[in-house]
Amino acid sequence: MPTPPKLPVRQSPRPILLTGIYAVFWCLLWIDAHAWFWLGKWTLTIGFLSALPVCCYWIRRHRRSSLVVRRAIFSISYLPLWQLLAHLPLLNHSYSLAAGIIQFGTAGAFFLGLGWSVWWIDRETKRLPEPNARKRTWDPRQLVAWYFGNKNNKLRQSIFTLLTYTCLFGVMALILTRLSGCSLYESPLGGGEETQLKQVVKIQKVIHKKYVINPYSSVLFNPPPIDDVKLQVLEVTEHLYKIGQGKGDGAGFSAGSTGGKVRFIRLKYDGGDWEQDMDRGSDLNLLTEYGVRTGHPVSDRPEPMEIGRLKSFPARKSPPMVYMTGQQNINLSAKELKIMRSYLLEHHGMLFGDNGGSSGWEGQFVSMMQKVLPRIEPISVYLDHAIHRIPYPLPRLPIVAPHGRSNALGWVVDGRLVAYYHPGDIGDAWADGHSGVPREVWESSYQLGVNIIYYAHAEYNKWLEATKK
Repeated sequence: MPTPPKLPVRQSPRPILLTGIYAVFWCLLWIDAHAWFWLGKWTLTIGFLSALPVCCYWIRRHRRSSLVVRRAIFSISYLPLWQLLAHLPLLNHSYSLAAGIIQFGTAGAFFLGLGWSVWWIDRETKRLPEPNARKRTWDPRQLVAWYFGNKNNKLRQSIFTLLTYTCLFGVMALILTRLSGCSLYESPLGGGEETQLKQVVKIQKVIHKKYVINPYSSVLFNPPPIDDVKLQVLEVTEHLYKIGQGKGDGAGFSAGSTGGKVRFIRLKYDGGDWEQDMDRGSDLNLLTEYGVRTGHPVSDRPEPMEIGRLKSFPARKSPPMVYMTGQQNINLSAKELKIMRSYLLEHHGMLFGDNGGSSGWEGQFVSMMQKVLPRIEPISVYLDHAIHRIPYPLPRLPIVAPHGRSNALGWVVDGRLVAYYHPGDIGDAWADGHSGVPREVWESSYQLGVNIIYYAHAEYNKWLEATKK
């Protein structure tokens, strides 16, 4: 009796469905990682790491499939694995390495897609039947398309494919980089007083015990000196007050939220080294010091962000302060200037500029502000201003490396500093090792950084309370 033929085993749709759900989640995570900020860096890392078992499953499942299918699986797996490699350096604050991986990965994605485009157009050209020679065709899959001419049709088809693919890839990349989603910023909920952190001097009596002997004794040895009492002065900084604003419980701000955290956002821009000192922990160190010194909850990572993303924050949920540094040129488009103006005036934000190492950067920053706020002239911000007094009273402006002036500049709108420029590269003092500057310099630099962050959040909180419906 002949053996009946084996029926094909029906594949379960469950793996495809689960992979599709994960693909949607991964795309949202990849396109708009800032909107998922509240998850924390380790949760984001787990989200990217979860691509490994998914990719391995499909590679293993199709290891005996046709060559085209296997290449397709490897090509699709390239995207999540590339983004995982780009995300891992951020855990160690290696932003330059992450940026390099993104650039090389983008080039790899371009050539990978180009290879598939060439393969597809070549397959379609061979698969389609020869058209009627008298009929004019627009189909680029046909070598006889009228715009290919009568000579070197294959070469012209290849050039057409390359140009078309390059344009489509560029448009897609532009769209993906401009997507802003909907981001939120919320300050920590709490309260406190706008007051200075006071220095408390404690005096401790230190008594060294000594033996007292008869100087006329027959025992001959050198007697010790008379007992001495030393007063040891101990100077410590104590949080005598709960630093914040409002009557809420815990240190924070009355218009904040329960899960809110103070975050440090650094602006990315064209023309200069915007990422200066990030790889040396500058931003995270200041953020950590702010949390320790004020008691406010803070984020566990800094955030480099494109200027265009500021528009993604809705009204009353925008960052109170953003940071900008560098030592080369500042090139902003007309759209970015408009976004910056809206952020400072309509969203009640504040820009903190720190000269990262050149006398020319001050001119770049001032010129940018003239375009952002053409009717506002900069003024000198003296030491008696609140930004230099609360929570730390600064006896002088800390300067790590002088780059021109010795005083800070400010742009004031309705009595509020909307932009603050520091000439002395204090970002170097926040970095690991403090760039070798003396303790009093880097300590004052931390204090000024804390003051600026607090000032921006306090002014933002006042605005929220005043405009509360």
